[in-house]
Amino acid sequence: MIFQGWTEAVLDFYEGLEVDNSKSYWQAHKTVYEEQVLGPMEALLAELSDEFGEAKIFRPYRDVRFSADKTPYKTQVGATFASHGYVQVSADGLAVASGTYVFAPDQLARYRRAVALDVTGEPLAKTVDQARAAGLTITAAGALTTAPRGYPRDHPRIELLRMKGLVTWKQWSVEPWLATAEAKDKVVAVLRASVPLVQWLDVHVGSSETKRSDRD
Repeated sequence: MIFQGWTEAVLDFYEGLEVDNSKSYWQAHKTVYEEQVLGPMEALLAELSDEFGEAKIFRPYRDVRFSADKTPYKTQVGATFASHGYVQVSADGLAVASGTYVFAPDQLARYRRAVALDVTGEPLAKTVDQARAAGLTITAAGALTTAPRGYPRDHPRIELLRMKGLVTWKQWSVEPWLATAEAKDKVVAVLRASVPLVQWLDVHVGSSETKRSDRD
């Protein structure tokens, strides 16, 4: 299957799911999900795997064990690449991200040490500035309201020190190009612009030494 974008059927599917997030709706529209949502995502990931690595599509079912919201289905389809990239499609449009959304404790400690040192922190600050100049947002799962313990409040990179993760993010609302192969170009552009940040994270933060259960 060649990637040709996502048609309005995807938007209709997720708009309907937002209104009726039930098993009966899912069962009635499962074919739409498989052919119009999942199929194009699989085709996109296959075409990008040589450059960005193998990818994993998240399951459509929500983990409701620790959530007050017990609706059973996610209202977006998302996938991650082995090289830290993330792609998401929903009724709101297309979103692409790259980096580490939330650091494990051991990663966070290494990240802060690297940000604090000029020899490693200054290159990251320049990388972040370049990503923003390319139209990307720099964000994370959360950030402290003040300096981390042991770091001065007037540190020149205090914004980065407060962050609990580090990702690039770009989101587009629904446009006609979403139903064409141009959507692939949008994804590729963000992932390529994010490479310097991902490389910095790989070198100075690395993977967590703490094993996590994969609930997605």
